[in-house]
Formats: sequence, C-alpha cells, structure tokens
Amino acid sequence: MKTCHALSSTRSSAPSPDVWADLLDSLLLQIIVLVSSFHDLLAFIGTCRSWRAVLSSLPPLFTFNIPPLHLRPDGYDSHPHRRYIKHSLLSNISWQLVDPAKQTSSLSCSAPQKLQVHMQYLGCSYGYLIFSNMEQCLLVNVYSGATVRPPKLKFTDNRNVYYGALVAPINLSNSRLLFCSRSSMFQWQVGSDFWSEHPLGVQCIVQIMSFKGEIFAIDFLQRLHRIPLEPQLSMQEVAVVWDADMFLGLWNAPWLVVCGDMLLLVDFSVSIDPFSRLSGTFNVFRLDFQVEPAKWVKVDDVGDNALFVSFDRRNPTFSCLGPEKWGGKRNCIYIANPSVDSNERWSVVEVGQVVLDPKLCTNSAEKNLPRAPSRQLQSLWELPSFVYGVGQ
Repeated sequence: MKTCHALSSTRSSAPSPDVWADLLDSLLLQIIVLVSSFHDLLAFIGTCRSWRAVLSSLPPLFTFNIPPLHLRPDGYDSHPHRRYIKHSLLSNISWQLVDPAKQTSSLSCSAPQKLQVHMQYLGCSYGYLIFSNMEQCLLVNVYSGATVRPPKLKFTDNRNVYYGALVAPINLSNSRLLFCSRSSMFQWQVGSDFWSEHPLGVQCIVQIMSFKGEIFAIDFLQRLHRIPLEPQLSMQEVAVVWDADMFLGLWNAPWLVVCGDMLLLVDFSVSIDPFSRLSGTFNVFRLDFQVEPAKWVKVDDVGDNALFVSFDRRNPTFSCLGPEKWGGKRNCIYIANPSVDSNERWSVVEVGQVVLDPKLCTNSAEKNLPRAPSRQLQSLWELPSFVYGVGQ
C-alpha cells in the first residue's frame, strides 16, 4: 500500500498544489464520503497538509465506508501446538496488511526491533495489537509499529489475563484499556499511571465492543452485558429474549458486530449430518431494544452491507456499506482465514448459506471448546488508528 501515495501525484495539466489546498472543508468532506478503499484514503491524505488536517479533525465516530485491512502474521505456523506457546519475542513479530479493494498492494509491518521482550497476544482494537506478559503490557500500532506502554500490572490475578480491549480511540480522554481474567477485570485509563481491579461474577468474557456510546460484552455462555465505566466499572447483564430456533447446531460461537445503527449477533452454527459430515450456516440476528426485555430478531438479509469477522473473537469485527464499490459482495460474511496454508487470505460466505468447507466448519467448532485462547497473533481484520479519528 506504499504505492497508494502515487495516486496523489499531479499530472502536468493538473491545478497547482495551492488550488487543492484551498478547497473548502465542506467540499473535502463530500470527497471523503466517496472514498471506498483504504488505498484511496491514503491518496487523499497524501495530497496536502490541509486535506490531512480535515481528516484528522473528523469526530471518532465518523464512519468510513471502506473495508478493513486484512492482517496476517508473517511465518504463521498452523501447527496445532503453536497455540500453547506461552510467549513470543515481539521483535520477531511482523505482518502483512492487504486492502481487499486493492489486493495487489500490501504493506509490510513489524514491531520495533528494540522490543527484546516475550509477550502473549491478548487482542486488537482501534488500530492497536495488545500484548502482555503478566506484569508488562504493550500496545503496537498495526500501521506504523509505534508503541504505547501502559503501567505495570501489580495484581494477584495477572497470570490469568487472556483478553485485552480498548473501549475508545487511544487519544480520547475517555479511552480505557480493559484486561479480562477468569475472576477480574483490570482497567487502565489511558494516560494515568495505575490500573484498577474489579472482581467479576461473570463467565469468561469473549468479546467487548462499543455501540452508541455504551460498552457491551458477551460471555462464553452467550449472555450480553453492559459495562458502565462511571462512577466505577461494573457489569450489568442485559435481559434478552432468545428465540427457540436461534442456535440449532451442535456448536456455535457468535460474534457481536456493529452495523450502522444495529447491534448484530453473527452465528456460525456447525452440525453433523447422518453421514458424519460437518456443515455450517451463518445466521444473523439484530438486537431489538424497542421491546422490554430486548429481543434478538433474525435478519435474513443485511442489505447492502458486508460483515467481517475472524475466528478469534478477541479480534475486532466490522461492517462495510456498499461493498460492491470496491469489488466486494453485499449480504456476505468475510472470514479471515487463520492459516497461511490456504491460497485465499479470507473466505466469503453469504448470510444463510450452508457451508460444506471442512476447514471452516472445524475451525468454528474448535473455537467454542472450553480451552485457553490462542497466545499467538493470528489472521484478523483491522483499520489503522487514524481512521478512528486518531492522527498518525
């Protein structure tokens, strides 16, 4: 994607740079709305400082209709025992970023070579990979490799931390980093010099995300929770009605996905037919907050949207409006393939489609087994931090 900047070079007949720089902000905002790929967004940024400044001034909740980038670690080993390797040397970790709208271009990234420290992977959010080794923590920018180092953890339950997530872009005053263990949630307000511990009476949290200014989490038993941060962090279960036909497969492990003004639950249920063959189906449900209690309502078609997930539910999920603008497919799920053995970096499955892919079905079934999450960085979807309103 370094070649993306070539799009910003001017031809001999093009207006002078001063003409581009003097465009009204209102016109630039109309141009930004038309951007349909990260490739083009980089070209926009590279045009001139004033264009870059307009992009940086956008509110964090501004929605870009561009697909997330596919991140795949270099040299990923799909051997099943790799997940049990306790820590990785961060200076050895590198990855490729590929824009689904411009797959011929890629960007090679890596953690800084000076990071001679062993850590395990805990998650990814708002453009940062999150690592820890009991006491030390580190956030690595997926695009630039820049790092943020939170204070050390000094609690008894540090050894059992398995998941980390930011609840807002890292430059915002309300941004916090949450760590989950089996019995506690640890909170670091970005910029402070301490962590706080909050005991939990909740079964293993598997995903945390923001929706309409609130923080939601889903646990291993598929129960939904709100996480108020003020006056102090707490966990409140959301009363939700489940339709009897929501999960019919032998295994299921749903993802929460924000899609416009909807909070969706994407479920890939795996079943075994009479011939012992695995098959799976992607189903999507919308949470209806207009009724009391709230209710999951099945959605047969997500309209002109594409949804993006990966098998590790600690990784972020995305939706993209108008995927056909960049060559994508509407009403489909894009699944980041966890292994480099596959010729395809991701799989694309239509909502409601029966899937007979043994690898896809096996991965889905295995990821819901009661075992420790992978300690290694695997294939996922993410956007650079500046897309969330954070300057580079």
